[in-house]
Amino acid sequence: MQTRRAFFRGLPVSHLQKKPLPVIFFALLLWLACACTPQSTLEKIQQEKTLHVLTRNTPTTYYIDRDGPAGFEYELVKKFADYLGVDLRLRFVNDLGETQKIIENGFAHFATAGIAISPDKLSRFRFSEPYLEVKPTIIYRKGSLRPRKVADILNSPVHVLTNSHHVEKFNALKSEYNSLDWIEHEDMETSDLLNLIEQGKIRYAIVDSNELKLYQALFPHAKAGFELSETDQHAWLFPASDDDSLLNVANAFFSRIKEDGTLAKLYYQYYGHVNQLNYVGARSFIRDIESRLPKYRGMFESAAQKFGMDWKLLAAIGYQESHWKPRAKSPTGVRGLMMLTRTTAKEMGIRNRLDPASSIIGGAKYFTKIHKRVPSRVPEPDRSWFALAAYNVGFGHLEDARILTQRGGKNPDLWMDVKKFLPLLAKKRWYRQTRHGFARGNEPVSYVQNIRRYYDVLVWMEDAALNKKMHAGEKQTTQETTDKTTKPSPGPAHADARLPMSEIPPTL
Repeated sequence: MQTRRAFFRGLPVSHLQKKPLPVIFFALLLWLACACTPQSTLEKIQQEKTLHVLTRNTPTTYYIDRDGPAGFEYELVKKFADYLGVDLRLRFVNDLGETQKIIENGFAHFATAGIAISPDKLSRFRFSEPYLEVKPTIIYRKGSLRPRKVADILNSPVHVLTNSHHVEKFNALKSEYNSLDWIEHEDMETSDLLNLIEQGKIRYAIVDSNELKLYQALFPHAKAGFELSETDQHAWLFPASDDDSLLNVANAFFSRIKEDGTLAKLYYQYYGHVNQLNYVGARSFIRDIESRLPKYRGMFESAAQKFGMDWKLLAAIGYQESHWKPRAKSPTGVRGLMMLTRTTAKEMGIRNRLDPASSIIGGAKYFTKIHKRVPSRVPEPDRSWFALAAYNVGFGHLEDARILTQRGGKNPDLWMDVKKFLPLLAKKRWYRQTRHGFARGNEPVSYVQNIRRYYDVLVWMEDAALNKKMHAGEKQTTQETTDKTTKPSPGPAHADARLPMSEIPPTL
């Protein structure tokens, strides 16, 4: 910013002498007014070209998958940063209390951490337009008596995360149910509560319905009892002290993605397949991860590296095909861990389908071949879902379904649209219109959904194991700096996971 002396120095003397004094005085006042007008939050962000956002490392918010950062809330905030034309800088927090503290201190632009709008928070913060509706759900362990109303949980305390909106709900209910009791946990995540339920160490817990959906496969004994109240709404949490510039553009962004279908597509991507595993299937899968997968993990990793795949996706395909049984076979003649047909095995150069390493190589090679046939204009992850469907039903039938999708006025490059038309291939009225005829089109839909669910679980377990190692390794090295940091949980290298409070971003 120029000083006043520099301002006058920039004007020729002759120029000043020729101007009437009132004009010069008015120009000076105008310049001083412009120079003293503070930049809005949005202008500062655009100047620095960086958006600083708080989040958590959970399946509903942020995690690492085969393509890098993922998660419903991460995808939303990344799209918002792109919308603004700035870089996204993530900072990770351990719990909701830490989130609120950092936002109140103005050390981040906003938080996207599965935060529900509530009366208490509305008195201290500001919220964006909501982007997700959830239901607070009482959880119990399968096999015990299911609670169906508040009166049923008065015999044992409900375990809840500190500073969550669930605590506010319990406080509101206390006047009506005097014996209602709960225990708050400050250093836990939703997964910790569900794990305590799974192990039978606690009787009741409360979590949001979307979290239960994503975690259900990991904790098959954790079941929904009843919904504590009406629907809650998740939104971004903004500091109360900031101006409206960033909040207004965030609301405009949400209006846009709701109208153009982007939000619905994103919801489907992360929640559209989560009900696929039932209790028995989920329990068996977790057991097989512990007992069978270690024998073949190295083979999956080696084959995936050779063909440029994510080993967890390849392992998920293998589990769907054979439950990781190397000598599996079906009456139709397919056999082996990846259940290859004789023709496919020959085409892929596999001599022994019952050899697990050979079978995995054959499956990876075949999937890669199909994946390359899917038009490159189809974005990921849809391209992979199409490849999986073709792996199951054949590429010709997949193309038939995509043609029917286009004729039906839907997008043939979106899995969420094509999956609705695949089952029509089993109906004469529809398969007569196709080149490749009849197909049991419901099977590839279930096939893809199952694999997506298995893949999600493998990703989350791997991510949780990695973060556990990182957290253990950093515990001692960070002990000396805990007084001057906000102690966020470990995050990826590109994220600002340990930003000291003294180093406030230029925009804040």
